[in-house]
Amino acid sequence: QVQLVESGGGSVQAGGSLRLSCAASGRTFSSYTMGWFRQAPGKEREFVAAISWSGGSSIYYADSVKGRFTISGDNAKKTVYLQMNSLKPEDTAVYYCNVYGSDYMDHWGQGTRVTVSS
Repeated sequence: QVQLVESGGGSVQAGGSLRLSCAASGRTFSSYTMGWFRQAPGKEREFVAAISWSGGSSIYYADSVKGRFTISGDNAKKTVYLQMNSLKPEDTAVYYCNVYGSDYMDHWGQGTRVTVSS
């Protein structure tokens, strides 16, 4: 099993910044993708950003966060961070850490809430 522990959510005014962290433990994979999804009230869960560690590393962002959010991570420590700048009210959501490994399964954290007020 994979355990994911997130931290760093909170409330901030529009234009502010927050940094989310996620640490993975338990089962490990030689190649995997680790990243963030979010789910706003009444909406489906959507992709935010991810790092793929498979032979090297690749980074992916949703168009809605490009230029504002930065994902980084440490493969050896199985951690990933999401620096969120220039936050907007529409970024308000529960943010979930995700690992997709060579077991072809999605593993989820418990979620951390981000609230951006206008």
